[in-house]
Amino acid sequence: MSPIIALFLAAAPPMVVVNEADVMRDEPPPHGQIGMSTAYRISDAVPKPRTMEFRKRVLHVGAAIGLHPIAHDEVYYVLSGEGVVSSDGVEKMIGPGMAAYLYTGANVGIRQTGKTPLALIISYPVK
Repeated sequence: MSPIIALFLAAAPPMVVVNEADVMRDEPPPHGQIGMSTAYRISDAVPKPRTMEFRKRVLHVGAAIGLHPIAHDEVYYVLSGEGVVSSDGVEKMIGPGMAAYLYTGANVGIRQTGKTPLALIISYPVK
């Protein structure tokens, strides 16, 4: 049997379904601990090996994920609220239904603005 056919015949691991309520915790946001947030570490509940991180984070009013360099591409997708995303000194307003695609090597961060919390999905490859 060819290696390519064997690859397609190999069984994938069973799917994992994660309820966000089971992985929710209040904590300061990463990279500066600016304000408070609610973290949903969804992919942490998935057995290893895995190839990606998938998280939800709600930045409470006044909170921010501080500026930090990234060693992989990363996506911030806004579910609700408003914020300002930064990449290498360029800032852009971001709101519901908008995504910021951030590139390897950039210095990035995001801060909540407005009167309501900023809910995000954050996804990036596992190192």
